[in-house]
Amino acid sequence: MSDGVLTTRLAGLIGPARSRLALQFLRFGVVGTVGFVVDTSVLYAGLALGLGLYGGRAISYLVAATTTWALNRAWTFRGQGDKPALQQWATFLMVCLVGFACNYGTYAALVSTVPLAARYPVIGVAAGSLAGMIGNFLLSRRFVFGGASRVGPS
Repeated sequence: MSDGVLTTRLAGLIGPARSRLALQFLRFGVVGTVGFVVDTSVLYAGLALGLGLYGGRAISYLVAATTTWALNRAWTFRGQGDKPALQQWATFLMVCLVGFACNYGTYAALVSTVPLAARYPVIGVAAGSLAGMIGNFLLSRRFVFGGASRVGPS
């Protein structure tokens, strides 16, 4: 189903402005899923290299955040925001510190207190990703990509 058809159907149910926001949030979630795969892959590579649960996660988060910024810039918020790419990336990393605090805090709490999460860190990564998603969306939409209420071209 194309974005146009989905937006039209959603608009009939919840109105045009909310449907555009819902589609944008859906895209943000898809990009977040890609970020989750990158985050987990880099974490496990870091663990294999001996970086440990915390050092490996710090690196995996930075790589995943950079990946999601690039994909959100190109797809979720395409055509929105007027900052140069490097400034936008830096702003994205700054506003995502709030999401990072939720994300990493949840991860650290789980791997330090739940033996299953320490054995399978993907559980902590998944829980952390969910904890930071909504805050990251709202902050990114407002401060990184200009707060525009429209969805960029498909």
